[in-house]
Amino acid sequence: MNATEPRLRWWPRSVRVRTALATASAAAVILAGIGWWLHHDVYRQSTQIAENRARPQLFALVDQLNEGMVPVRTSSVPYEVVATGRSSAVAFGGGMEEFDPGTRHVLPAPTKGEMPAPPDDGPDWGYTTYPLRIPGRHDAEPWDLFGKDGGTYLVMYNDIRADELSGDQVAALGVASDATLRVYVVVLTHTAEAITETIDRLLLRAGLVSLLLIAAAAYFAVRIALRPVEAIRVLTASVTASDPRERVTVPATGHEITALATTINTTLQRLDNAAAQQRRFVADAAHELRSPLTTLLASLEIALAYPERTDWPAATTTAARQTRRLQALAEDLLLLARLDSRAPAADSATVDLTALTSRLTEQHSLSEEQLTLTCDSTGPAPVHGNPDEYERLLRNLLDNATRHAAHRIQITIRNQDTAIVLTVHDDGPGVPAEDAERIFERFVRLDDARSRDHGGTGLGLAIARDLAHRHHGTLTLTPRTLGACFQLRLPRAPT
Repeated sequence: MNATEPRLRWWPRSVRVRTALATASAAAVILAGIGWWLHHDVYRQSTQIAENRARPQLFALVDQLNEGMVPVRTSSVPYEVVATGRSSAVAFGGGMEEFDPGTRHVLPAPTKGEMPAPPDDGPDWGYTTYPLRIPGRHDAEPWDLFGKDGGTYLVMYNDIRADELSGDQVAALGVASDATLRVYVVVLTHTAEAITETIDRLLLRAGLVSLLLIAAAAYFAVRIALRPVEAIRVLTASVTASDPRERVTVPATGHEITALATTINTTLQRLDNAAAQQRRFVADAAHELRSPLTTLLASLEIALAYPERTDWPAATTTAARQTRRLQALAEDLLLLARLDSRAPAADSATVDLTALTSRLTEQHSLSEEQLTLTCDSTGPAPVHGNPDEYERLLRNLLDNATRHAAHRIQITIRNQDTAIVLTVHDDGPGVPAEDAERIFERFVRLDDARSRDHGGTGLGLAIARDLAHRHHGTLTLTPRTLGACFQLRLPRAPT
């Protein structure tokens, strides 16, 4: 069991559920950010409305005091007028009567000699605002405006100098002639807080409903989007080795599902081609093995049936020749199986292709006296790879050229930038252009090489190309007016 499975067991495996949860989580973050912004914006605007409501009341109170009139207690917002040197309020109303400020003032009075504070909202506004702690009352009722604990409220105030008023006005207000009057108006934020709380509750309910709807929409949207994938899965599961021709339906929408269906069909086609190639390979291998086995068995049965009339040296020679064919075919099949499995090379070293080709050329010159083999090289040709596999590759090319050459085989090795190019050119009948790629297929022999005794196993060029690809190179047949010319291109090893 994987160590992460106990920790991830709670996480749903369904793509639909995962997508719905991920979408809902992202939506929750977004909605929380929007709710936070709305909460503060609604509270700010509601507070601004409360300030705009209190401002005219402040100006009205200032006008009444400038005219020497004591404001009435009836007011839509709490207010209090205090003065220097006076222990009780000059006037109050709008809820300040809960404190009974007639015996003492609730809000602080300006000190003697204090100059009126400049308005912090600009010279044209004529008032100052700042937060002020308003105490509560121990005997306050639940419905009282400030309650038992009180709180910090935003207040607006404006100062009036008594020496700027007439004597009758100062006497009517009951303050000293050198006093400073301060008019307070309390900005009530209860409404703003109530509106904000209501909006918060509405946003919470709407957010929860929205999350459920978003998750459900994401779930069903993914479910609908995955229907073609499910159809592809069902159809792909029906593909078997006995019937690999089944293909999935490619939607005409042109989106990612179309690309997926096309890729699956391409993969199935490759698997079908590989299976067909494997079947042909097995049939060809069986056919190649049957021919020498039949010859060997017939020769031995005849020799055993007529021992006194059998030329035993000839029979033994035939059996040995067919056994060698079987051995060569078995070795080629084993090598092809190893190349198809892409097993790593046993040894890897730097090989001088020029020295290896010269040695193989000398060996062929001794065994094929009727042919002329020449090797033209421009110097050392270092390549990286397995020495035995390089020898097998070159030997197969030389064996193929030897079977088809009339008189001469020319081998050329050249250094081209970062590549080593080796060509094997014979003066034989050549290869038709339409068969330039077919000759590299397994068990393929052209018409002039149909002889089982002299035509090889039909695997030499296929093995040579596979070995070239194994070493990151290429093996091709280049056009020539006379004979066949095979070109081997390999990456040059750093010296």
